[in-house]
Amino acid sequence: MPEIQEPLAGGNAAGEVLRIGMTVRKPWLESTPSVQRFMAHLREQGLTDVPLPLGKDAQGRQVTEFAPGTPAPHDRPLPLEVLEEVGRRIRRIHDTAESFERNPDDSWSTVIPVPHANLICHNDLAPWNLVAGERLAFIDWDGAGPSTRLWDLAYAAQSFAFLVAGEDPGRAAARLRVLVLDGYRADADLRARLPGALGERTMAMYDFLHEAHRRDIRPWAGMFVDGHGRHWAGAARFVRENEPLWASTLGGNGAGQRPRTTAPGRQVP
Repeated sequence: MPEIQEPLAGGNAAGEVLRIGMTVRKPWLESTPSVQRFMAHLREQGLTDVPLPLGKDAQGRQVTEFAPGTPAPHDRPLPLEVLEEVGRRIRRIHDTAESFERNPDDSWSTVIPVPHANLICHNDLAPWNLVAGERLAFIDWDGAGPSTRLWDLAYAAQSFAFLVAGEDPGRAAARLRVLVLDGYRADADLRARLPGALGERTMAMYDFLHEAHRRDIRPWAGMFVDGHGRHWAGAARFVRENEPLWASTLGGNGAGQRPRTTAPGRQVP
C-alpha cells in the first residue's frame, strides 16, 4: 500500500508542510538542528507529547513524527478538564527543559525575544499547536528557542484560557485558574508575576505583527491585515483591563518585575 502523502494546513510561517506516511516533512532551517536536539532531549526524558524528531530526508527537508489526532479548536474555550491536563503538560515541558544543555553553536529562531532568557521554550504553546488523539501532542516546534518560564507560560495561559475580547471576565478567570493553579501548579512568585506578564506578552504579539505590517515582512504582514492584528489588539485590551481580576484569581498581588518588551504605558490601538 502506498504511503499517505498530503499537504498539511494550519501553519502560518512554516512554508510547505507535507505528511508522508506517519511523518511530517518541512523546510530545513538554520535552527532545525538545535530544535531537533531539544525535542530529542524532551523525548528522552519520557515526554511523548513531543513529536519524535527524525532528522533530514533525501530532499533536505526536516522530518518529524506525525502526531495523529484532531487539532484543538482555537475559536472557543477548551473544557476545564482538558485545560488542567494542558497545564500539567506545559509544566512538565518547562521542568524537563531545565536539564537541556545548550551548545555554543546553537541557532534559534525566536521571533519575540525576552530579556534575561534562561530556558529553551516552545514559544507558541497554543490551541492551534495542540493535537488530541491517542495522546495529546504539541506540534510545530520550529520557533523553539531562548525564553523564560514566565514568558512562555503567559503566552500559553492567554491563549488556552481564551482571554480574548468579548469573553466573560469571570469565566475567563476560572479557566485561567484551572490552567495555572490546578494544572501547572505555579508557585507564589510565578503567580504574582503572571498577571502583568499576560498583558506584556499579549501586547508584544500585537506589536510584532504591527511592525511586520509596517515593514512589509512576510508572512506576518499579511497576517496582520487578515484578522490577526485585530484579534491581538482586542486580546491585549481585554487582558490589561482585567489584570486585577487575574491577580485576585491567582492569589497574587501583581507584584514583581515584569518582562518589558514594550514601553511602559503603551496603549493598545
